[in-house]
Amino acid sequence: MAPGKSRSSKRSSSSSTSYASTITTVVFLALCVLAIWMLTSNSVAPRQTSSRTATTKSNVKKDPPAFEDNPGDLPDDAIKFDEESNNDRKSKQDQKSESSLIGNAKDPNMEDGDDGINDKHEETSRVKESAEEHEERQKENEKQISEESQQTSDEENAENQKVDEDAKAYSQESENQKLGEDQQHGTEQQHQYVVSQDENPREFQSRISNRDQEPRLQQQLREDENRGNTQDSKNDEDQQLQKQQEEEIVKNEENSETRQKQQKQQEFQDVTNDEHPQSQEAEEDQESQQNKAGTQEDQQQQGNDANQEAREENNTEGKPADSNSGDSFPGGGNTVIPQESKESKKSWSTQAAQSENEKERRKEGSGVMGSIYGYTWQLCNVTAGPDYIPCLDNEKALRKLRTTGHFEHRERHCPEEGPTCLVTLPEGYKRPILWPKSRDKIWYHNVPHVKLAEVKGHQNWVKVMGEFLTFPGGGTQFIHGALHYIDFIQQSVPGIAWGKHTRVILDVGCGVASFGGYLFERDVLTMSFAPKDEHEAQVQFALERGIPAISAVMGSQRLPFPSRVFDIVHCARCRVPWHAEGGLLLLELNRVLRPGGYFVWSATPVYQTLQEDVEIWKEMSSLTASMCWDLVTIKKDKLNSIGAAIYRKPSSNDCYDQRKHKRPPMCKNDDDPNAAWYVPLQSCMHRIPVDETERGTRWPEAWPRRVQAPPYWLNSSQMGIYGKPAPQDFVADLEHWKQVVKTSYMNSLGISWSDVRNVMDMRAVYGGFAAALRDLRVWVLNVVNVDSPDTLPIIYERGLFGIYHDWCESFSTYPRSYDLLHADHLFSKLKKRCRLDPIMAEVDRIVRPGGKLIVRDESSTIGEVENLLKSLHWEVHLTFSKNQEGMLSAQKGNWRPDTYVESS
Repeated sequence: MAPGKSRSSKRSSSSSTSYASTITTVVFLALCVLAIWMLTSNSVAPRQTSSRTATTKSNVKKDPPAFEDNPGDLPDDAIKFDEESNNDRKSKQDQKSESSLIGNAKDPNMEDGDDGINDKHEETSRVKESAEEHEERQKENEKQISEESQQTSDEENAENQKVDEDAKAYSQESENQKLGEDQQHGTEQQHQYVVSQDENPREFQSRISNRDQEPRLQQQLREDENRGNTQDSKNDEDQQLQKQQEEEIVKNEENSETRQKQQKQQEFQDVTNDEHPQSQEAEEDQESQQNKAGTQEDQQQQGNDANQEAREENNTEGKPADSNSGDSFPGGGNTVIPQESKESKKSWSTQAAQSENEKERRKEGSGVMGSIYGYTWQLCNVTAGPDYIPCLDNEKALRKLRTTGHFEHRERHCPEEGPTCLVTLPEGYKRPILWPKSRDKIWYHNVPHVKLAEVKGHQNWVKVMGEFLTFPGGGTQFIHGALHYIDFIQQSVPGIAWGKHTRVILDVGCGVASFGGYLFERDVLTMSFAPKDEHEAQVQFALERGIPAISAVMGSQRLPFPSRVFDIVHCARCRVPWHAEGGLLLLELNRVLRPGGYFVWSATPVYQTLQEDVEIWKEMSSLTASMCWDLVTIKKDKLNSIGAAIYRKPSSNDCYDQRKHKRPPMCKNDDDPNAAWYVPLQSCMHRIPVDETERGTRWPEAWPRRVQAPPYWLNSSQMGIYGKPAPQDFVADLEHWKQVVKTSYMNSLGISWSDVRNVMDMRAVYGGFAAALRDLRVWVLNVVNVDSPDTLPIIYERGLFGIYHDWCESFSTYPRSYDLLHADHLFSKLKKRCRLDPIMAEVDRIVRPGGKLIVRDESSTIGEVENLLKSLHWEVHLTFSKNQEGMLSAQKGNWRPDTYVESS
């Protein structure tokens, strides 16, 4: 431009008149030539633009080889490539600036010789402008093609989304290399293809869907680009892919060595077949849905299998890494754990809904507690000391009672918030003696109470012998042993048929529970109960011996059992005033006794002639007759010098309808006989079911068939807890727990089952867990939560037993009662209503030192429970989580804190 300016200056100093006509002529001719050229250039410019654009695009779009992120590691040819690209872009910018300075018209002061320069600049400007316009049209075409291609690719997405892993890696790498170029030329939509096995991954990336729809110019540009890219970066990319494969092989080898080391250290070989029983139809539906994507998943799986183990995280503490079985715990098995169907809740009632004053007496919990791994525990500062039962030793609540005439002071009065203190151990405590030796003797220091030995020693209840407390097997009514007494009862009524017709009984006022302890030899399961009263620690003796028992009283409220579930109710000198208040307490026994079941009453009014006994007998005779109980027999046992009256409850309503005085009255229709949780006693009788589909119209099948046979009254139209028809749900639940117990619990949790006697299932459903353990020398107390479907009648129907309870409150048992607690999806449900720390304090209270806890629940809850157990110094043997489900196995030690809670 400098020479041009110099000549212009010279011409400005010349005479304008001498050249006026010449300049006018030249300008006119130049404008004519320019007009003619512009008319003809429309057909020429696109060809020039195509050639120049193709050349420029080929240079710009040439991919550099793939290198590491560090710019300092780039080779010289890569640096040269960047410089050429920058120079090309800079040249374009200079040309645009120069073209803008020239303008669209020729300066009249310029020489004739400058026309060629101006024409050249103008031509260059027009070419560049045409190229830019073409690029804009090209981007619009590409955008339209992208939208059309996207619709097609959405339809083919299900077939194309799973591709070879190497092709995916290349695709990602190529996109990163072209990021800078996309900012200059616009992002170009890439479409995925399913490539054949022999196709190069580079060719996979270069192919674009709907190629036939692209303009011919776009296709030519891409072919030119790919030809240049393929040769330049092929070797570098192949080297990088090979490097990645080598790294994956090294990772797999390292993980394999790690798993081998962990397997050598682990003491658990197989963890549960954690399988939720599903119906065949549901499994087929699920399999059909999975097969819809079969080809794509198989293709991806082939590429992922080699790297799967390296990518998975093992959540097991001190256990082997997870296997490649998909949804399995280590050692095999499906992780799906049985969970309640939401729809099933509409088909089942709950104790919380049945019990009319449940909402009034218990306040809601204060919510979920946060992480408390470092929680500071203290000892309970209570009068009861090592025998503390929070709901029975609540001195503050007992002081507020207005009357104790109905034994209200022996009933449950729980603190508004569960205690978070720990119960002390008796001085000199030892691990309990194992069953069956424990039936005959226990360590004295474990239950250091001698009052019963002093008062009842002559009746062979319990004796002190050195460091042991011994139990000769006697009782007030059978001082010569329980076995003789048991045989005496069956001889009196052969239809009782211990262990076949009669399987589950209730022993009222059990003492030290020798009657129930020896009935195990007859294959009979006994629910023994007695109050925590002046008969010091009688239920604690029973539990220490390995005999089932709970602390309860016949007072002002119903017993925590459903109606019509016990085959026999037994009372041997149980000191209960059955005849008082119109037979209020005897009517409660009538509620829980099965139609056609027996009441065995072994007491002095049956065989003695003292005035008091005679009067009681008269009142009892009148009461039982008005209740339509049939006095089957009165027998006397010469060996024990006692007698027993055996009554039978009617199995029809005929007698009820024929009564003259209608006393006691029949209960109202709206009174639910199964409502038991904090429900006051009712002075009435419930009618016997008459519909053949109702529970109670028939006797259960003989034991042991009844344990695995669905009850006849389970309705197929009713949805079960896990979503199947109720009878199928029952069978599936049993098969599930049999598999879990056999393949997991027996061998994989570090539990020596020969050390286990007292077991509690904290959230039983159908009792499948207890049924799976029936061949072991254990008994299982099945707990049905008050806010869960009321399945406790099913448990009794199959010859097992259980109780209603709310785990937001303490359980009615002595400390150190159980060898093993099992909680299946319990704690995650409880967190919605109450805090976990008092619940875990309760678990710690009722488990014996050396006892175990098995938890199956959501992974997040498993973590909270684990932290709490560690803060309690429990030894956590196993924790495992996968797919939001997990399990935990832990063992309690002897640790107790050093400080006590401050007294209030």
